[in-house]
Amino acid sequence: MKPVILWSDALIFLLVAALVLFFWRLRRDPQARERWRQVFASRLGMAAFTVIVAYVGVALLDSLHFRRALPPPAGVTTDEVFYDNQVSSVLDTLTAGMGERFERTYSAPFALRSFEKQTLKNDAGETVRDFPPLRHAGAHLDNPADRWADVARKSALALAWGLALAALLILPQWWLLRRSPLPWASSWWVQGVLACIAVWLVSISRHYHVLGTDLGGTDVLYQSLKGVRTGVLIGALSTLVMLPIAVTLGVCAGYFKGWVDDVVQYLYTTLSSIPGILLIAAAVLLFQVYIDLHPDAFPTGLEKADAKFIALCFILGVTSWSTLCRLIRAETLKISQLGYVQAAHAFGVSHARILARHILPNTVHIILITFVLDFSALVLAEAVLSYIGVGVDPSMGSWGNMINGARSELSREPAIWWTLSGAFLFMFLLVLSANLFADLVRDAFDPRTRLGPEAA
Repeated sequence: MKPVILWSDALIFLLVAALVLFFWRLRRDPQARERWRQVFASRLGMAAFTVIVAYVGVALLDSLHFRRALPPPAGVTTDEVFYDNQVSSVLDTLTAGMGERFERTYSAPFALRSFEKQTLKNDAGETVRDFPPLRHAGAHLDNPADRWADVARKSALALAWGLALAALLILPQWWLLRRSPLPWASSWWVQGVLACIAVWLVSISRHYHVLGTDLGGTDVLYQSLKGVRTGVLIGALSTLVMLPIAVTLGVCAGYFKGWVDDVVQYLYTTLSSIPGILLIAAAVLLFQVYIDLHPDAFPTGLEKADAKFIALCFILGVTSWSTLCRLIRAETLKISQLGYVQAAHAFGVSHARILARHILPNTVHIILITFVLDFSALVLAEAVLSYIGVGVDPSMGSWGNMINGARSELSREPAIWWTLSGAFLFMFLLVLSANLFADLVRDAFDPRTRLGPEAA
């Protein structure tokens, strides 16, 4: 096995490490600790955070890429190791080859036959039009009529294994956190449900297509899982690109005023006047031209798709900073007029020190709230861009690509609804959890919120 590290893989692990370091340093700030304690004191917040962590875990598993070692050619003795050209991930391994079980074309959830008729030959050798049996779904059944009984038996067994996995996850946490005042029970319930669902999906998917297959015969559930990494990275990386631009320009405009403020206002006013979708589409198409003109820089299709993906994250971040910049500017204007800032000026404190000690710490609540709120907005933005054909590469798993591929399927009779449903379900759960968590962060970090006695 040969590890393969993409730029997006390195970025997502650096992001997780930065988040861990951020929460670790909270120990030194009692006020920030109390604010975050208010967020996690809510059962809803704890449950939403658990769902977000689950999505991040799936994204991390899908970011551990490798190439499998191949056996040497027959009759050849050599010490050289040959590797498969196809790049896989740990998620592909854990899903038990779900992405390698292809059918001819569409098939409905839990179906045993194709959704479309094909020209077949019956036992008598006659040519007929009929629904052909699927290659993988239900291939182990001797009698197709036993399908639902088989699903019930395998579901019961999967539930037992899911409960065992949930116990392995929850019992150590319960032993360490049983005396914590935070509502960890809400998180444990969500973990238990997610563990049971994950085990059930993997177990049943070995024998059936739980969410059916698309036009190319690819499992829809597998596509939905592969879209998790894209959604998480788009939301996180684009927001991280946006934050330094918005914070720097907003603080400088609000603090220095004058011509600096005029220039920054001109920049974000001009940017806001341009339709965002058109601006992003133009930038993505320009980068696509660059890729096409420099094929030597991207020797494989995977590297090309990864470069286009990172460029999309950068473009989304660069074009989405105006709203946060406006908020930071307004807050800095207010703070710069307060007494302790004026006193610092009177004592000759440098501008850099005033910005670092007095201005930036008092704008952190806006930055945190915007980060969480914009995460879900950027996830939806990627889906919209992929829908119109200027999003991530078609070879890359994406909910937007799934929706784009499913737009013509709903007009069929009968409608092919499961591709759209799979993408919608996974995207809805992530966006809903992020929005619920964002509301709690906004309430906790609002300066008008009174802290508890522990922080006083």
